[in-house]
Amino acid sequence: QVQLMESGGGLVPPGGSLRLSCAASGTIFEVNVMNWYRQTPGKERELVATIDSAGGSDYADFVKGRFTISRDNAKNTVYLQMNSLKPEDTAVYYCHVELRDTIAPRWKYYWGQGTQVIVST
Repeated sequence: QVQLMESGGGLVPPGGSLRLSCAASGTIFEVNVMNWYRQTPGKERELVATIDSAGGSDYADFVKGRFTISRDNAKNTVYLQMNSLKPEDTAVYYCHVELRDTIAPRWKYYWGQGTQVIVST
């Protein structure tokens, strides 16, 4: 059984910062790609940032220069540092992780439960 637990969302004024965390736990054998997505009501979920097992990362154009994705492989945890936040960054943020567990060792993707980020005065 694998679980993804997210934390760090909340209310922040424009220009502020937040740091999201997502920890994978359970019968994990190996973790590969770790992603952050976001979704607003009435819109499809969109990819925000991705990081591979070697630390290589990529970002959506709308967050480049403001957000930083990182990971701690020893803790099976991925982070999203969000700076210079804008009202349009308001969304539910989801982590999305590709991993293999010890029970059925084939690659599968898992989603976190989501954490709300609100950027507003």
